[in-house]
Amino acid sequence: MQNKAVIAGLDEVGRGPWAGPIIACAYIEITEVTHLKITDSKKMNQAQRELAYEQLVKHGHYGIGSAEAHEIDALGLLKANQLAFKRAIQALPIRPDLILIDGRDRTSDDTTLNIPHKSFIRGDSLHKVISCASIIAKVTRDRLMTDYSQIYPKYRFEDHKGYGTRAHINAIKKHGACPIHRLSFRPVVQQSLF
Repeated sequence: MQNKAVIAGLDEVGRGPWAGPIIACAYIEITEVTHLKITDSKKMNQAQRELAYEQLVKHGHYGIGSAEAHEIDALGLLKANQLAFKRAIQALPIRPDLILIDGRDRTSDDTTLNIPHKSFIRGDSLHKVISCASIIAKVTRDRLMTDYSQIYPKYRFEDHKGYGTRAHINAIKKHGACPIHRLSFRPVVQQSLF
């Protein structure tokens, strides 16, 4: 009897925000979650994502990788994204045989640690294992940004998660940038007092 290939889904969240890290997740499904609708995290509301997250972490192996704001500033968005991918793969407790990645041309051989991989545009809508990674990455980042709101309450990160909202612009204008802001992002520089 031949062993089944171990397939990991890989996705990230947080490329667009002005503050906080990129969070990537690599996910390997061990037992199937059949009683929940699993889809692209952007198509789910917060309550649905939270419920799915609690089940997915019980039914699979996952690794989380991040690229912090200062790494995004130093490396640029693409290389920082690849760094988060690499860290997520390295954090897996087992090595996959194949990695399915959301996006196009968003990884490198170094990132995948010489593991075969395929990229798919809208992969988080096409492949369940990528959807699982998408959900875990999104919930992880949202929780982290809520934690940051306790450290930097003036920015209300719990509300906008670092994205470019009117309230976020006003907070940067009033208080300047904080340590988790991406100083290489033009809107932060334009609005900051520093």
